[in-house]
Amino acid sequence: MGKLDVSMLRYLSPEDMRVLTAVEMGMKNHEIVPVSLIASIANLKHGGTHKVVRELSKHRLLAFEKSKMNAGYRLTNKGYDYLALKVLSHRDVLHSVGNQIGVGKESDIYIVAGEGGEQLALKIHRLGRTSFRQLKNKRDLHLKRNTVSWIYLSRLAATKEYAYMKALYERGFPVPKPIDSNRHLVVMELLQAYPLQQIHELSDPAAVFTELMHMILKLANHGLIHGDFNEFNLMLDENDHVTMIDFPQMMSTSHKNAKFYFDRDVACVRDFFFRRFGFESEDLPQFERDVHKECSMDKEISASGFTKKEKEEMEDLEREFQRQVEGEEENEREEEKSESGEEKDNEKEEEKSGRHLEEEGKSGKKLDSGQKFAIDEKIVENVDIHSETEKEDGIVAKVDYINTEVLEELEDLSIANSQFRPFRNEESVKLPSHVTKYAPSASMSRTSVSEEQIKLRVKKNISVQKKMALHRRLMKGEASIVTKQRRELRAEVKCEIDACYAWV
Repeated sequence: MGKLDVSMLRYLSPEDMRVLTAVEMGMKNHEIVPVSLIASIANLKHGGTHKVVRELSKHRLLAFEKSKMNAGYRLTNKGYDYLALKVLSHRDVLHSVGNQIGVGKESDIYIVAGEGGEQLALKIHRLGRTSFRQLKNKRDLHLKRNTVSWIYLSRLAATKEYAYMKALYERGFPVPKPIDSNRHLVVMELLQAYPLQQIHELSDPAAVFTELMHMILKLANHGLIHGDFNEFNLMLDENDHVTMIDFPQMMSTSHKNAKFYFDRDVACVRDFFFRRFGFESEDLPQFERDVHKECSMDKEISASGFTKKEKEEMEDLEREFQRQVEGEEENEREEEKSESGEEKDNEKEEEKSGRHLEEEGKSGKKLDSGQKFAIDEKIVENVDIHSETEKEDGIVAKVDYINTEVLEELEDLSIANSQFRPFRNEESVKLPSHVTKYAPSASMSRTSVSEEQIKLRVKKNISVQKKMALHRRLMKGEASIVTKQRRELRAEVKCEIDACYAWV
C-alpha cells in the first residue's frame, strides 16, 4: 500500500533542520516565505542559507512558488513529516518506520517500531485531500478564521485527537493507548484487531450490540458524543471485544444538536447489525431518558482538546482579526459621513439660492417687466453655465430640477401681476432685441440623456480607471521581481567565474 520515504532523514544536517524550522515559523504569517526572511530566522553561523534551501528544494522538502507580487518557498508535506519524525526520534519514541496499513480521507496509518523494538501505530493527519475539503461544514478547526493552511489544520486535528484519546484512556474507555504526539503525528498502541466492517460472522451478535450501546451511553454520561460511531471506527479482536478509534467529530452533550447526533450513532450501529447479521433489537437507548451526566469531560478537555498555550494563540488571532474588521468598518463609516456631509452642504447652498429668488419675487416691491426679464436672463445664464460644467462632470439632473422649479414660480408671479396690474401684460411690454419670448425654455432642451445612464457612465469610467491603475501596479511589481532575479543570477555567475579563476 506504499511506504513513507524516510531515507533522507538520516542524512539531514542540523543546518537543514534549522532551515526547515525557519520556513515553518515563517508560514505562520506568510503563505510564501521569502529567502531573505528564511535567512534572518535561521541565522546560520557560517551563512549559506541559499545553498541549503536549494538542496532541500531538490529533495522536495521545500517547494518554490512564484506569484505576481513575490516569490519564495513553502513547506511540503514531506518536509513537515521530517520535522515531526525528527522530534519523535530524539524523544526515543520511534526507531524505524514500516509499511502503510491504512488510509482514509483525513489520515494515513503506518507501522513503526519503538526504541525497544515493539510495534506501534503512527497516524499522520493529511487534511486537504480532494475527497474531503468541506472542513468548515464538518469540523470546528477553523473557528472564526476564513483561510488557514492545510498543514496547520492537520496539526490542530492531531492535537485534538491525542487530547481526547489520552483523556478517554485514563478513564477506562476502550481506546488505543496514546504514546506521544508532535505536530500532525500521533503515536499510539498497535491493535491486534480488525475493523467491524470486515467482520461477516459473530458468535454472539446480541452481546456485541449490547456492548456498543453501553459504550455510547457511557460516553454520553461523561458529557461526550462520538458523532461518527459506525463500523469503520470500531475494531473487533479475537475475543469479540470492541475498541473505539478515530475521534474527528466528538462533541459535548450540551450541544444544541446533541440529541440528533446521539440518535444517529445509535441508528448507524442498529442498521449495520440488521444489514450484516440480521440482528434487530427493540430496546434502544434514548437521549432524554437514559443519559444521566456523571462528569463533564467536555469541559475538562475544553470541548476541543487544545492546550492552554494554543488557546491563547487562537484568542490572539481572533482579537487581531476583530480589530482589523472594526477598523475597516470605522473607515467606511467616516467616508460615508464625509460624503453625506458634502451632499448636504451642496443641497443647503442650492436651497438658499432658490429661497433668495423666491423672496425677491414674493417681496412687497413691485417687479416691473425689466426686472422680471433681468431675473430671467440671470436664470438662463446660470442654467447655461451649469449645463456646460455638468456636461463635463456627467452630473446635471439635480440642478436642472431646481432651476425648473424656480422658473415655474416666476411664471406664477407673472400671472398674478397680470391679474392685479393689467397694464404690465406681455403685449404692453416691448422685449429687448437680445431676449426671445421663450428664453426660459432653452434650459429644458439641453440634453435627452437620463439620470441613470449618466450615473452608469460615471461608474464605468471610474471602474476602468481603477483596473488600469491596478494593472500598472502589477506590471511594475513583475518587472521589479524579474530585475531582482536577473541581478541575483548575474551575481552568482560572477562568483562562479571568480572561483574558477582562483582555482586556475
